[in-house]
Amino acid sequence: MLTILGFAMIATFLVLIMMKKMSPIAALVLIPALFCVFVGKGAKLGDYVIDGVTSLAPTAAMLMFAIVYFGVMIDVGLFDPVVRGILKFAKADPMRIVVGTAILAAIVSLDGDGSTTFMITVSAMYPLYKRLKMSLVVMTGVAAMANGVMNTLPWGGPTARAATALKLDASDIFVPMIPALAVGLLGVFVLSYVLGKRERKRLGVLTLDEILVDEKVETKVEETETVLVGAGGSGSGSKTPVATGGSGSGTDAEDEAGDAARFQVLDPNRATLRPKLYWFNALLTLTLLTAMIMEWLPIPVLFLIGAALALTVNFPHIPDQKARLAAHADNVLNVSGMVFAAAVFTGVLQGTGMVDHMARWMVDVIPDGMGPHMALVTGVLSLPLTYFMSNDGFYFGVLPVLAEAGAAHGVTPLEMARASLVGQPLHMSSPLVPAVYVLVGMAKVEFGDHTRFVVKWAALTCLIILGAGILFGII
Repeated sequence: MLTILGFAMIATFLVLIMMKKMSPIAALVLIPALFCVFVGKGAKLGDYVIDGVTSLAPTAAMLMFAIVYFGVMIDVGLFDPVVRGILKFAKADPMRIVVGTAILAAIVSLDGDGSTTFMITVSAMYPLYKRLKMSLVVMTGVAAMANGVMNTLPWGGPTARAATALKLDASDIFVPMIPALAVGLLGVFVLSYVLGKRERKRLGVLTLDEILVDEKVETKVEETETVLVGAGGSGSGSKTPVATGGSGSGTDAEDEAGDAARFQVLDPNRATLRPKLYWFNALLTLTLLTAMIMEWLPIPVLFLIGAALALTVNFPHIPDQKARLAAHADNVLNVSGMVFAAAVFTGVLQGTGMVDHMARWMVDVIPDGMGPHMALVTGVLSLPLTYFMSNDGFYFGVLPVLAEAGAAHGVTPLEMARASLVGQPLHMSSPLVPAVYVLVGMAKVEFGDHTRFVVKWAALTCLIILGAGILFGII
C-alpha cells in the first residue's frame, strides 16, 4: 500500500504543477500532508516536517546567502565582461547564444555546486534571451542538462555518495566514466545547436547595433512612463510603441520595468557599479569557489561570510546595504520558501517509509533473467529513481540493494556504481533538487513549463551516456 501511495503522491504532484493547477510551493506542502493522512500517520506529520526541514536547513541557508552574494556581484559588474564576451561571440545569433549557454553552464559547473552554476549562467544569459525574445525554457533546460552531466565530478556529490555506499574509491568510479560522460556532454552541445537552430529559424538573426539601439529606446520609454506614473498618470495609452531590432511593441509597463531591471547587467552607467573594486570582487569570488572545492568550511558558512564581505566592502554605507538586500529579497524568499516546502515532501516520503517500499518494489520486479545485466538495469532505473527521490535516498538506500543483486550474478560493484551516475542529467531537474528552483526562479520560468520541456531531452542525454558506457565497456 505504501508503494502505491508513494507513486500516487509523486504523480499527483507532477500532474498538478505541470497543468498549473497549483503552485510548486503549495503542491510541495499540501499534497504530502494529505497523503500522510491517507497513510494513517497524520499525527506524526509535524515530526516528519521538522526532520525534513532540519536536513535541508543548511541548504536553504546556503541558497539564501549565495543569492545575496551573486546578486551583489551582478550589481557591481563582476559578470559584465562575461556577458559582453558571450554577446560578442553570439553576435545576436540565437543558435550561438544557446550553445554559449551550454558551454558556460558546463564550465561554471566545475565548482561542483549546481546553485552557483545556475546563478552565474542565468545572470549572464538572461538579458540576451529577453532582448531577443528567445524561449527561456531553452535556457533553463540546456543549463540543467549541462550541469547534470558535470554533476558527476567527484566533488559534485553523486560519485562520492556511490563510493561511500559501496565502499569504493571515487576516482576508480569516475575516471573510467570520463569517455562516456564526455559523449554525454557532447550530446548536450549538439542538442543545444539543434535547439538554437530552431530558435534562429523562429526569430532570425539581429545585429549587435540593433540590440543596443533597442535597449536605449526602451529605456527612454520606461523613463517616460515612470515620470507619467509619478505625476498621477496610469501609463496606459501613453506608451510609445517600440519596434526596432525585432523586439515587438507595446508590452505592459510592469513587464517592461521588470525586463529592464534584469537587463541592467549590461548597463555601463548603473549606480551600483564598482569598477575600482573589480579585482577585489574577482579575487573574493575565486577564493570563495576554491574554498568550496577544498572544503575549508561548510558551504553555508562560506557564502554567509562572502555575502557579508561583499556588502561591507562594496557598499560601506548601511542604507546602500539595505537597498541591495531589498533588491534581492524576492529571489531569496522564493528560493528559500521552495526549499522548506520541499522539506515537507521529502520528510513525508522518508518518514512514512514510502521511499523504502518504492525502492524494494523496484528491485523485486526485476526478472531473474536480468541478473547478469544488473549494471544496465541500474543505469535505466537511475533515471526515474534519482528523479523521484533524493540522491541520498537513491545512493544509500537503493544502490546497495541493487549492487548486492548484481554481485550474485558476477557484476562488480564498480560497474554498478558507474551505472548509477547515468541519471544525473535528469536528476538536476527533479522537484526535490533545491538548485532547480534557483534556476527557474532567476529565469522567471514556471517549474511546470521547465519540466515539460526538459524531461524528454534530459532522458535522451542519460541514455546517450548509458549507451556510450556500454559501448566503451565501462558499464
